[in-house]
Amino acid sequence: MVQYNTNTTIDGPELNPNIQKPETLTRIFVRKFMKNKLAVIGAIILLIIILMAIFAPLIAPYNPDKPNLVAKLTPPGKEYWLGTDRFGRDIFSRLLFGGRISLLVAFCSVAGAMIIGTTIGALAGYFGGIIDAILMRFVDIVISIPSLFLLITVVTIFEPGWDKLIIIFALTSWTSTARLVRGEFLTLRSREFVLASRTIGTRASKIIFSHILPNAMGPIIVAATLLVGGVILSEAALSYLGLGVQPPTPSWGNMLQDAQNFTVLLKAPWYPAFPGLLILITVLCFNFVGDGLRDALDPKSD
Repeated sequence: MVQYNTNTTIDGPELNPNIQKPETLTRIFVRKFMKNKLAVIGAIILLIIILMAIFAPLIAPYNPDKPNLVAKLTPPGKEYWLGTDRFGRDIFSRLLFGGRISLLVAFCSVAGAMIIGTTIGALAGYFGGIIDAILMRFVDIVISIPSLFLLITVVTIFEPGWDKLIIIFALTSWTSTARLVRGEFLTLRSREFVLASRTIGTRASKIIFSHILPNAMGPIIVAATLLVGGVILSEAALSYLGLGVQPPTPSWGNMLQDAQNFTVLLKAPWYPAFPGLLILITVLCFNFVGDGLRDALDPKSD
């Protein structure tokens, strides 16, 4: 008669609590991201700025477009926390509503640029050959055009406005993303899971968008985060030149343009400091978050 040893134990995370469960990809990402203190601080500050912009109608103490000539160029105080502009409008309220416009233009423009750049880069990298050559030469042509002069020309021809800025930025900011995605697809298209999908007859569109693209999302997310800061600066530059968001609709850029008046600079030097500081902080925070995401999504980093 054969006897079985009933005292044998099987080591495993369920039976032996001393064995640690393997980390999930989400936990690894969070752990790496939390190591970058600047990225964490930047993410917190960005969250505060975005929430304040979203809930601007509830937070703003005054109507941002209503003038009050009696209180024009009032210095910061209890009634007007950041003072007033040359029309007596509350600067704090205009900063909140201006943030909504500046961030809306940035996010929508980057979303459009990511869609265009990802599509062109994916097609070029996956198919290669003549398709790759044609698409990349088109990218080279777009890159060779000075973007700032193109933006100024297009905005001058058409009526300036935040909706026009979104279209223009989306059509001129996708080239770096296209090159990045193309490089990722050139690397991933020779992997085993792609070859297996081709062998069983999977459609090219499904391979591109269901199999390869999810594995290339890390660099795309990082590029999008860094591009947001660049679009905010470009919007501010065009609005400062009077070719962007038009008054009385506030944006951080046209608030700087409004503050370049000599009388304002002489009597209210604090006015241009606030929108300029917000632009600086927001762009820096986006860059910090982008660096943190790049480190967290890099499989080679510890």
